[in-house]
Amino acid sequence: MAETCKRPFSVLVVVHTGDLDVLLLERADHPGYWQSVTGSLEAGESPRDAAMRELGEETGLQQGELLDWKIETEYEIYPEWRHRYAPGVTRNVEHVFGFRLEKPQPVRLSPREHLNYLWLPFEDAAAKVFSSSNASAILKLPEMLNI
Repeated sequence: MAETCKRPFSVLVVVHTGDLDVLLLERADHPGYWQSVTGSLEAGESPRDAAMRELGEETGLQQGELLDWKIETEYEIYPEWRHRYAPGVTRNVEHVFGFRLEKPQPVRLSPREHLNYLWLPFEDAAAKVFSSSNASAILKLPEMLNI
């Protein structure tokens, strides 16, 4: 069973433009829950490799600039998703990246994971996401871009 459990280490990738527009994805398993690209690290995978894998799986995007924001956030795993982890695991460590594109682009969604996507100005995106750690990361965007 432990092989099928998610690891409590993940990446969050804020996909954005230089104009501070941010890509959000609507979760298929929870319609109305919007988020940035995110996912757990696989065994032996670096955070950077996980970020690129998740970008490809969730959006199809590969041509952009991936920057390690050197932010790690530890948070309590939502009770509704704890069954995906080993018994007793209640906290996750999330490593944050930014992925910069020249302009908003259409994305190829994984229907198993997401229903829809949209591009919003960063403040609107931060207000729309369900996760406080995701909102916090999005609000750091101007600082990360030195704006």
